[in-house]
Amino acid sequence: MSRSLSVLISLLVVATALGLGAYWLTTPSDEANLRTSVSVAEAMGSDTTGYERATEVRPFTFPADHGPHPGYKTEWWYFTGNLSGPDENPYGYELTIFRVGLTPPDTAADASAADWRTNQLYMAHFAVTDGASETFHAFERFQRGGAGLAGAQADPFRVWLDDWSMSGTAGETFPIQLRAQEQGIGIDLTLRSTKPRVLQGDRGLSQKGPGAGNASYYYSYTRLATEGRLSLRGDTLNVTGQSWLDREWSTSALGPDQEGWDWFSLQLDDGRDLMYYQLRQTDGSPSTFSEGVIVGPDGATQRLDRSDVTVVVLDTWNSPDGTHTYPVEWTLQVPNEGIDLQITSVIPNQELDVSVRYWEGSVQVEGSATGRGYVEMTGYGESAASPAL
Repeated sequence: MSRSLSVLISLLVVATALGLGAYWLTTPSDEANLRTSVSVAEAMGSDTTGYERATEVRPFTFPADHGPHPGYKTEWWYFTGNLSGPDENPYGYELTIFRVGLTPPDTAADASAADWRTNQLYMAHFAVTDGASETFHAFERFQRGGAGLAGAQADPFRVWLDDWSMSGTAGETFPIQLRAQEQGIGIDLTLRSTKPRVLQGDRGLSQKGPGAGNASYYYSYTRLATEGRLSLRGDTLNVTGQSWLDREWSTSALGPDQEGWDWFSLQLDDGRDLMYYQLRQTDGSPSTFSEGVIVGPDGATQRLDRSDVTVVVLDTWNSPDGTHTYPVEWTLQVPNEGIDLQITSVIPNQELDVSVRYWEGSVQVEGSATGRGYVEMTGYGESAASPAL
């Protein structure tokens, strides 16, 4: 969505579970095999004292803003994309790296790249949807932000966690190379932007809830021409397609009456891109802070607010353990723009059962326009803690 993504908050949960109340990780042996499952609303209630807040419109500076913003509690580099191989079957991928500050920056000593001491924790999610075999693969990693194990830099652009990485070249944002491999599932993709950068919300300030500071700084690249290789446990496919990048940083929280969100990123065959995130209230109604944008073929943008968009759920899917029920088919209408879309998941089971369970997956679009896209959903049901690994 606007990607105040729930999974990012799981970093705070894991940090607490690992006993990181002091701001640093002392030795490599502190890394633990641990998983937990919490509700989004609970996770986002953490303390924000001492961190910078997104309170007003600010100028964006590049390439600096592609890099980390350690004064803020959380940030992420979020890639999703739809691909096709020689077989023309649909494939999707997600590669996301999150950074979280365990304590405010003025309470912790800076760590050098060779120092284990750090108040920065990184998490990454990697997932692939295989439309041909109707299977979904999802993986999660955690790492400290010291000793070169994980980190982020602006120029040359690079964000990494172990050997999962996003990287560019000195002085240039694009092309960006994405690489990740896990258990025979992998991507090695090159992305090039075909549209200008989009500042979401009010010139890049995206308000998520009531109160000053419950907002993020948020920009996107909504159409990235993509080519490379997709590995599927013994098979390697040459693939092409389109990707989407969301970048946000914030020190924010859900409002007391918010429990989750539905985020749509759609790339239409007529050249338009549509993003809409619908924040859900505890009674199921959409929050007035829901918003989105239409990006024209030439990159021109038109902001959408809650009153412009109607989303109706047509079908749902239950998780295998019966604890979570997610929508998997919708209509999305923007009447003033003549947009009336039917959105269907490529496969129903695209749930990431990780530190915070959520659904993120590839979708197909029909109706007044055709296309492909991605949907993310959080806050649908709660479950007991997942078993330890």
